[in-house]
Amino acid sequence: MKKLELINSMIFEEKEDIKFWLGNWRFYQKKIVFTNGCFDILHRGHIDYLAKAADLGDILIVGLNTDESVSEIKGSGRPIQDQKSRAMILSALHFVDAVVLFNEGTPYDLIKFVKPDFLVKGSDYQPTDIVGYDIVKEKNGSIVTIDFLEGFSTSGIIDRCKKT
Repeated sequence: MKKLELINSMIFEEKEDIKFWLGNWRFYQKKIVFTNGCFDILHRGHIDYLAKAADLGDILIVGLNTDESVSEIKGSGRPIQDQKSRAMILSALHFVDAVVLFNEGTPYDLIKFVKPDFLVKGSDYQPTDIVGYDIVKEKNGSIVTIDFLEGFSTSGIIDRCKKT
């Protein structure tokens, strides 16, 4: 398989599309890590966060907000990059095993479908406030928060560009 084909094969438009892989990973007792976000302009802070999340288990699944949901969350003018571009960039990272798009305001239904062993968000969240906490705790999974790398954010990058 060519590299670009491999990258594209790791992008799932609907949660049902990843069902085969979830079954396979569960059969081989792989520990599944799940995180989500907009990942509009991938930067060093994202890489740091995603790499640390991937280290928690065997498989890293990234729930990616669609363009429509990013606009609802971040406002007009966002996302900067379309969902296909953001998904391809994420899936090109060697430690990301799957990117699953979701259009809802939260990834609750996707988390319920995936049933990860580890649910990961930034440390600006209290674990009990993280969407999907109840699902992961019910299956005796772990909720993990990771500190952000200081000085790196998409909004900060956009603000700095506006000043120049």
